[in-house]
Amino acid sequence: MVEGSVVTAKRYDYIRDPKAIYAESFAQVRAAVDLARFPAGLHPVIERLVHSCARPDIAGQLVWDGDVADAGCAALRGGAPILTDAEMVARGVTRTLLPANNPVMCRLNDAPVPGLSETLGTTRSAAAIELWKDDLDGAVVAIGNAPTALFHLLERLHDGWPRPAAILAFPVGFVGAAESKDALMRADLGIPYITLPGRDGGSALAAAAVNGLSVACVNGGRA
Repeated sequence: MVEGSVVTAKRYDYIRDPKAIYAESFAQVRAAVDLARFPAGLHPVIERLVHSCARPDIAGQLVWDGDVADAGCAALRGGAPILTDAEMVARGVTRTLLPANNPVMCRLNDAPVPGLSETLGTTRSAAAIELWKDDLDGAVVAIGNAPTALFHLLERLHDGWPRPAAILAFPVGFVGAAESKDALMRADLGIPYITLPGRDGGSALAAAAVNGLSVACVNGGRA
């Protein structure tokens, strides 16, 4: 360096305003995704799902049954809890969007879970579903991690457990994820659901689905 010279820090040309980033992100999502095949109430959910993973292609793969938006919104407006299989899902839910300060519950780390897991011969994620029973009636379920949690929930629902208002099913992975979502689609439980078939999924998608549902609760508004 020459003595007395001025060092200029490198600066990049990018959007810095968070509101502008947010608006442009959703503008690009809407430009990239054909929402026409979805009920209007689901549009905020689809937009947030695509936004969460930056993959417009998943919109064409999503499967739903029943009126997920109406059922989920009615539940949330009525103060129903959101039951999640993973802390990452729970942490991803934007509390300020929830219409009734709804409780967001993950029982995975509750004290009885390890013992239940051993007794039932299954994963902790599945065993934690046993602790949902008293809160399940009319709840919104968001599964974004464990296929065993979705399988176990379906088994208990077939056993006659209380029925949630809606199931947002996005378990992920190489073992059981595709199969658990296929089981949901074949279960014929009459419970509204939305899911992404195959291995793809994850906590970000499950949380995004909850957030989109919360946005849909406000006059079907967009993100």
